[in-house]
Amino acid sequence: MDYDSIFRAAIDRLHDEGRYRVFIDILRTKGNYPNAQCFHGHNGPKPITVWCSNDYLCMGQHPVVIEAMERALHEVGAGSGGTRNIGGNTHLHVQLENELASLHGKESALLFTSGYVSNEAALSTLGRLLPGCIIFSDELNHASMIAGIKSSGCEKRVFRHNDLEHLEQMLMSVPADTPKLIAFESVYSMDGDVAPIAAICDLADRYEALTYLDEVHAVGMYGLHGGGISERDGVADRVTIIEGTLGKAYGVMGGYIAADKAIVDCIRSYAPGFIFTTSLSPVLVAGALASVRHLKASSEEREAQQAAAAALKSKFREACLPVMETVTHIVPLLVGCPVKAKAISDILLAEYGLYVQPINFPTVPRGTERLRFTPGPNHSEAMMDELTGALTEIWDRLELQAVKAA
Repeated sequence: MDYDSIFRAAIDRLHDEGRYRVFIDILRTKGNYPNAQCFHGHNGPKPITVWCSNDYLCMGQHPVVIEAMERALHEVGAGSGGTRNIGGNTHLHVQLENELASLHGKESALLFTSGYVSNEAALSTLGRLLPGCIIFSDELNHASMIAGIKSSGCEKRVFRHNDLEHLEQMLMSVPADTPKLIAFESVYSMDGDVAPIAAICDLADRYEALTYLDEVHAVGMYGLHGGGISERDGVADRVTIIEGTLGKAYGVMGGYIAADKAIVDCIRSYAPGFIFTTSLSPVLVAGALASVRHLKASSEEREAQQAAAAALKSKFREACLPVMETVTHIVPLLVGCPVKAKAISDILLAEYGLYVQPINFPTVPRGTERLRFTPGPNHSEAMMDELTGALTEIWDRLELQAVKAA
C-alpha cells in the first residue's frame, strides 16, 4: 500500500480546487493592533494591517486583560495542573464560571478549552442522555455543532436556514412525547445574519423542545452587558442552553455553556471532552475573567466596533464592491471563486500589506467564496480608505464584476 501517494493525492485535490489553505506567519505587537508583522514569503518582518481577526473588540490587547494575565502568571503559575477533577479546578475557574452564569442569567456555567469543544461535548452528551432524542439543526450550523450532534448518535433533522415554517413542519411530524432539541446560532459568521431567537423559542414551547443557542460570534458584542443577541432581544431566559466562546470578542481562549444547574452538572459529569481534558491555564482564565467583567460594564468597545463595521460597508458600497448585506459586525465581500478569492488575498498581502484570508468551501457553499473582513474599534478611516482603494484596483486588474451602488 502506497500511503504517501494517498496523502499527496488528497492535498493535490485541494490545490486543484483552489482550496488549499496557507497559514500566514504573523506577530501582533501589544498596543499597536491592528498593525502587525508578517514573516510570510520574505526575509524578516514586514508591517501589515490585519483585517480578519476574530478578536473583534481588540480585548486581547486591552491593558486590563494583559495586567490580569501577568498577575496570574506571577501569583499562580503557568498551567492548571490537571483536569478539573484532578487538581485543575482553580479558584479563577470557579469565579469565571460564576461570572458567565450571571452574564446570561443562568444558574450555572461550565468552562471548556475552546468553543469547538464546548459544542461537541455538550451536544453529544445531551443527545446520549435523552433517550430517543431528535435534534433539529439549522443547515448553517457550525462544524463543531454538527460534530457534536453526529457523536450523540441521535436522529438529526436539518431545517432550512432560519426557516421557521420548515422547522415547525419537522416538529409537527414527531410524536409529542419524543425528546426534542433545537440547535441553532445567533449570529451566523459567514453571512452575518441573525436567528429569530424569540420565534424559535415560541416553537420550542409549543412542541416541548429544548433549545441550544450558539452565541460565539455575539457574546461580548451585543446586549447591554455583552450577553449576546439573546440579551439584546431580552430572550436569554427562554433559551435552555447558551454556548459561547472566550476566544473572539473576549480576546483570550476557551468556550463555555450556561444553563440550569442540573443540565450543567450532567455535562460536567458525563462529557468525555470535559472530563478527560486538562483545564484551561489559570493565566488564560484570569484574562478572560477580566475581559468579561470589563465588557459587562463598558459599551465603548462595542459601539466603536459597530461604527467601524458600518463605515467599511458604506465605503465598499460606494466603491461598487460586492459587499454582502448584513445586519451585524461581519463584512463579507463576495468573490464566488476559490482561485480568485485566494488571488485577491495574496495580492493584498504581498503588494499592499493588507491581510485578509479567503473563505472557501466547506466553510461556505461552493460558488459563494468570499473575503470576510472584521473591522475593529482600532481600524481608522484612513485604513479603511487604503483597503477600499486596494480592493478597487485589484478588482479592475483581475477584471472582476463590480456592482452598482444602491
